[in-house]
Amino acid sequence: MATHQTPQPPHTHGPDGAPGFGIPGTGSRSGAGAGAGTRPVVYLLGAAAPPVRDIASVVELLQADGWDVCLGLTRTAAEWLAPYLPGLEALTGHPVRSRFGLPGEPDPWPEPDVVLLAPLTFHSLNAWALGLGGDFVTGYAALALGGGVPLVAAPCADPRVTAHPQWERSTGRLRQAGVHLLLDDARPAPWDAAAFPWDAALAAARRALPGAP
Repeated sequence: MATHQTPQPPHTHGPDGAPGFGIPGTGSRSGAGAGAGTRPVVYLLGAAAPPVRDIASVVELLQADGWDVCLGLTRTAAEWLAPYLPGLEALTGHPVRSRFGLPGEPDPWPEPDVVLLAPLTFHSLNAWALGLGGDFVTGYAALALGGGVPLVAAPCADPRVTAHPQWERSTGRLRQAGVHLLLDDARPAPWDAAAFPWDAALAAARRALPGAP
C-alpha cells in the first residue's frame, strides 16, 4: 500500500460523551463540517478484518467522489496498519484515531454528515449492538446512534461465528435503531478481502447523505 509520511496523530475523547467527542453539537472542534465547507464529511470507521488492508484505496475512492474523509480504527486494526498510519494521515488530512484522549481537548475532526463502519467484525458489531464502547470505533458508533447522523455498516465476519444466536439479535437491534446494514440474507460479506462489497458500501454512504437524491 503506497502511503506518505507524516507525524503520529493526537488522540481525542472518551466514550462518556465528553465535550468534543465527535457528535454534532457536543463540544469544541478544530474543523468544520460540510455546512461550513465545500465537501460532505464521512467518518470511515474500520475494524480488524482483511478488507481493512485496502483502506487507503477506499479513502481515495471516497475523496474522488467528493468526500472529506476522517479515518478511525479499532486498536487491532490500527496495529495491523501501523506502518501506514502516517501516510493515511497525509492522505486524509486528519489524524487517524484509534483511541480516546482526555476530556476538554479540542476535537480535530469536522462534524460528520455520514458515518460508514466498514469493515465491521463480528466482535465489533455485537459490542455496538450491546452498547459496549470498549474502543474508539464501537464507542463512537454507540454515541452516533443518538446523534442524528446517518449510519451505514458493512459487516465482514467468518460465517462460522455468524451462526451464533447473538448475531441475529445484534443485527436486528441495529436495524431497528436505524442503521443501514449491508447484509445479504442476514449474512455478512465474505471474510475474503477481494469479495468485500466496497462499491456497495460507498454507494450506500452517498445515498445516506442528507439531501441526496
